Amino acid sequence: MNNKMKDFSLFEKKLKIKFKNKDLLTQAFVHRSYLNENPDFPLFHNERLEFLGDAVLELVVTEELYKEYPKKSEGELTNWRAALVNSKILSEIADELGFNDFLLLSRGETKELGKSRKYILANTFEAMIGAIYLDQGYGVCRDLIKKHLMKELPLIIEKGLYKDAKSLFQEEAQEKVEITPTYKVLKEWGPDHAKHFIIGVFLEKELIAEGEGSSKQEAEDEAAKKALEVKKW
Repeated sequence: MNNKMKDFSLFEKKLKIKFKNKDLLTQAFVHRSYLNENPDFPLFHNERLEFLGDAVLELVVTEELYKEYPKKSEGELTNWRAALVNSKILSEIADELGFNDFLLLSRGETKELGKSRKYILANTFEAMIGAIYLDQGYGVCRDLIKKHLMKELPLIIEKGLYKDAKSLFQEEAQEKVEITPTYKVLKEWGPDHAKHFIIGVFLEKELIAEGEGSSKQEAEDEAAKKALEVKKW
């Protein structure tokens, strides 16, 4: 994963952005794990850029929603914003833009292609927004976010993706079978500071799906997601 193998000018062409400070562009792709194996690498990892980019992203999305939907309530706009800036969508956009070809990762992380990679892609997207903000200013960030992220909103609204899985499953269950789902802890373990739960979601006495998480809320949400898949709702 040598930096010399990464031609970031290809990324600039893809984004149609010419960076004044090339180091900012490179740094946006530096994962913490890369520095463990390359301690002499001249740049820091991307977490500070990610911190900045997260705030810029939230502001741009908030501003666009505020302007485009003057009749919508704060609650609805908040739900839409949360659905737009969640890591799943950010990782998909980063993937579409070819971020995988430019990531600077440790050898171990390079092989990891599951949830961990999606998380890294989403964080790198935020770091990239931070780098663009510092190098090019707010306007360029806004244009990029409008072009690549805001286009996802119609589908989010149409499919109700801004609703959490529990709300969706309850709506579907009440409409289709006239039953309100219930949740029950099936198993829990671990000390108080590191608890783990398996929770089942039931329609009356029928167990539909199980979810696992480090909080009851997380496990319930996971169970509801799986229940939606099981029922094909």
